[in-house]
Amino acid sequence: MRRVWRVNIPRRTGAFPCWGPTRVGGSACLAPENSILMPLATREASVPITQAFGVVAVSNIALFLDIDGTLLDIAETPDSVTVPPELIDSLRRAERKLEGALALISGRAIEDIDRLFQPLRLQAGGVHGAQIRSNPDVPAEALGFADRLPTDLAANVQEAVRHFPGILIENKGFSVAVHYRLNPQAARWLRETLQELVSAASLRDVEIQEARYAFEVKPRSFDKGKAIAAFLQREPFRGRLPIFVGDDTTDEAGFAEVTSRGGSAYSVGICRPGTTGFFDSPQTVREWLAAFAAGDSE
Repeated sequence: MRRVWRVNIPRRTGAFPCWGPTRVGGSACLAPENSILMPLATREASVPITQAFGVVAVSNIALFLDIDGTLLDIAETPDSVTVPPELIDSLRRAERKLEGALALISGRAIEDIDRLFQPLRLQAGGVHGAQIRSNPDVPAEALGFADRLPTDLAANVQEAVRHFPGILIENKGFSVAVHYRLNPQAARWLRETLQELVSAASLRDVEIQEARYAFEVKPRSFDKGKAIAAFLQREPFRGRLPIFVGDDTTDEAGFAEVTSRGGSAYSVGICRPGTTGFFDSPQTVREWLAAFAAGDSE
């Protein structure tokens, strides 16, 4: 019997984002943490995920995938994630099926992405769009508009938080990520500390981007939407309909970019602003990708 992979697709009856305390197929469609709940006028339905690919031929689709929380289950630290071997095979098959029009769009640096998925090397956007690699056989490059975080600010961030228990710091050059999953109670203190540091630096082009149990201090000059836009100007992505799957507030610029081009955006776990629908979990994403790569989704 043919198995149909499903994603939760909100059918809106009003002009509101797909936010709201409703439950569909065991998945709550909730507002993101720390957001203001918008007025709700939605009717929920579960629709086959094949709808995302059914609107055009596979040869006309460009697929962009976030990694942590989308393809991979969230772990206590970035280095402790588990990459199922079958996922690497699914990605390889899907890239071949899409004639190369598949890219990973992540907050991780591209070198870290390669380490996770070795020996597979894919086209990728790293550090939330600061890096791009459109040819797996060449080194990653910085996108022209991507500024690096000032070194003195990066050093001040690291010094201010490094003694706090359960805090993990990642200096990515273009940004500094502060993870507090091991100490969630530190969130308020960390936010206030980072805001004070950015304010003291008097840098209007630097922002604090909130993610799942993390804050990222980064220039405003790059985001995942700009990385996707850069790919869509290059072959084999040019002229294709973009689809992006992500799970976090850091993915919302990507959601906006693909939908502005007539494409589709899917979140994971909860229904995020600007998305067409959402997958229940990374496991559901992996199962769907495997089915699509094997040809079952056509």
